[in-house]
Amino acid sequence: MAYLAGRDGVRLHYEVHGGGPTVLLTHGFTLTSGMWQRQVEALSDRYRVVTWDVRGHGQSDYPGEPARYSVAHTVADMAALLDACDTQTAVVGGLSLGGYLSLAFHLAHPQRCEALVLCDTGPGFKKDQARADWNTWTTAYADKLERDGLAALGADARASRSVHRDASGLALAARGILSQADAAVMHSLPDITVPTLVIVGENDEPFLGASEYMAEKIPNADMATIPEAGHVANIDNPAAFNDALAGFLGRVFE
Repeated sequence: MAYLAGRDGVRLHYEVHGGGPTVLLTHGFTLTSGMWQRQVEALSDRYRVVTWDVRGHGQSDYPGEPARYSVAHTVADMAALLDACDTQTAVVGGLSLGGYLSLAFHLAHPQRCEALVLCDTGPGFKKDQARADWNTWTTAYADKLERDGLAALGADARASRSVHRDASGLALAARGILSQADAAVMHSLPDITVPTLVIVGENDEPFLGASEYMAEKIPNADMATIPEAGHVANIDNPAAFNDALAGFLGRVFE
């Protein structure tokens, strides 16, 4: 079932499938809740799977004010979604930007996390220069979205232009959510005590090192490498991805 939840005057599109322990999944930048279709199909017989569109994406609102796009706003949106689902805790997971946001959510609301699932993502940057370089890239990408519109996404079907109304929200999200301000998320890794699964595609070279780093720094984290998969491992090889995720969830709730 699809719903709209309001927070701070922004309507958020979210979907709830199945019943049981709640699993909140957050998509990557330029993607939408639709990227989790195969995981919904595999898990909704045992779990209540909640997917949603981050502000500026898909069917959620695209507020025009830059100040309304930030990691803090997005983390608050995630908490509001759990409230809308009348649940205090959930397994919190996401891919790429969604994985980083899941770590940020745990930093702000550790008591609401049953477990974490971190897919093809990283914890940010330890060095200021690396973070500055990343933010230079996000600004350039935002400029391209503003200049070229949805054509800036290219031909990748996983980031199909058909799932967004226009590129305005994506550009603002690139500047306000995708960019990073500090290393707080990275520094939080050793303090994570909930069960954690790190998943990465074997061909996702930019994130292999980051995944290994998170698996090493987070106490008792498990790591699964998905064969024949790149940066969007859950779409590239859904069968192997779902096996890894379902096995982890079974251990969390056994």
